[in-house]
Amino acid sequence: MNNRKSLELWVGLFVAAGIFALAMLAFKVGNLTSADVVDGYKVTGHFDNVGGLKVKAAVTMAGVRIGRVSSITFDSNKYQAVVSMNIDGRYKNIPKDSSASILTSGLLGDQYIGIEPGGDDVSLGNGDEFMRTQSALLLEKLVGQVIFNKAGEPAPGPAPAK
Repeated sequence: MNNRKSLELWVGLFVAAGIFALAMLAFKVGNLTSADVVDGYKVTGHFDNVGGLKVKAAVTMAGVRIGRVSSITFDSNKYQAVVSMNIDGRYKNIPKDSSASILTSGLLGDQYIGIEPGGDDVSLGNGDEFMRTQSALLLEKLVGQVIFNKAGEPAPGPAPAK
């Protein structure tokens, strides 16, 4: 009887450890494991198309995560998407003339914002806006352009006779 209870206890611990591991995996995949931005400031950018960019997507500079996307809204006056980003307070010296681009990690991976530093002596502050932005590169548009360009070319045929 005592041996059976010991076995049940071990099975229960194993199942609990499995559930804990699955929960941690879900948090890791959901990008929820890292702490939010500490002592940060908010900057915005207007984009013609944000593609599959999502709230909580990474904001990077030189491949290092320096913030997160906090909200994505639509500006009905400019007909553009407005992306608000929280930048970590440790990175207060980003030049004001820097540009923001929506990039993709891998061929079909998640989208994030990459910041290319400018050369201005003045730094971005709370409430500032990126003057130069580059929208997401949409695979559907690229495929459409390739097909359209191929349709305009003459069909290959036999070489003209001399």
